[in-house]
Amino acid sequence: MTDREQYTPGPAYGAQIRKDGVQNDKDKWTLILVRELRHSPEKVWQALTDPAHLREWAPFVTDANLGTVGTVKLTWVGTPTPIETRVTRADAPKMLEYGDNRWELEPFGGGTRLTLWSNIDRRFISWGAAGWHIAFDVLDHLLSGSPIGRIVGAEVMKFEGWQRLNTEYAKQFGIKNAKLAPKAAQNS
Repeated sequence: MTDREQYTPGPAYGAQIRKDGVQNDKDKWTLILVRELRHSPEKVWQALTDPAHLREWAPFVTDANLGTVGTVKLTWVGTPTPIETRVTRADAPKMLEYGDNRWELEPFGGGTRLTLWSNIDRRFISWGAAGWHIAFDVLDHLLSGSPIGRIVGAEVMKFEGWQRLNTEYAKQFGIKNAKLAPKAAQNS
């Protein structure tokens, strides 16, 4: 049995949501996720910025390193068209901002406290929390030298652990659990 076959995500934790006002007649929401990783901020920074590392755990790929302010092409798994994304802050190994995401890395107990703020549509908050939860687990395995392979996009939505986490996060946030998978998951 491989590490991936043995992998089961733990319970929902370390997440919160915040309403950030209204923009274009729509409520703006931020999903905030915090994880404590056993790895140095420098090692985590490399995994957050280097395209080769991102391909191993993140739900997107980039055409350039995210560790430098400037424009990159970011392609989310399941979407064929790259999105021009501006890296607006790259303060290694502390703060990274691009698009609708902000990452903060703090030294913590010999490792790193990693915080992600991500703007998200309210309908997909529990989906996003479940997906990032699994992505962070995959990242931790990768940094520990026991990679289990990226689990993202339609694949993650079929994963039993994601379905459980989706339900747990929806309950934790007091929101309706969106039961129907998007077309990408239904057609895979």
